[in-house]
Amino acid sequence: MRAIPGSPGTLTSLFLRIMQCVFAAGSIASMSTTSNFFNFTAFCYLIASMGLQVVWSFALAILDGIALVKKKVLHNPVLVSLYVVGDWVTALLSLAAASSSGGIAVLYFNDLGSCGLGEECQKYQLAVALAFLGWVAVSISFLIMLWLFAAS
Repeated sequence: MRAIPGSPGTLTSLFLRIMQCVFAAGSIASMSTTSNFFNFTAFCYLIASMGLQVVWSFALAILDGIALVKKKVLHNPVLVSLYVVGDWVTALLSLAAASSSGGIAVLYFNDLGSCGLGEECQKYQLAVALAFLGWVAVSISFLIMLWLFAAS
């Protein structure tokens, strides 16, 4: 099987994994620098979900880097199926976390007018936006892995 862009062990896959890690870490950093994110369950769930995504994406970025150095393309069916399941789980969790946090941010800070904190509200919004960008990146990886799994 030839290496398509985004398959494990390619430069595109490494780029996608790094972007997933950066977006998730940015979301965590933005959320955790606020003073009272822990008062909202959805925001705590966002931190937990993005933490899982950072660990998953960083581990796979390391695997991609090793494969690039050794000039190997990782198309082992067992490994690809692991990638598919892991990407699927992290994609679902990050979408749920970003959506619930976005809903809470809109409800409390726009609809109820409870945001008198200014900068803190912007950090919440930035964290949600970065979580959605991370979800886009992991969803692209998931679709590529699903395509590889179906083709093998």
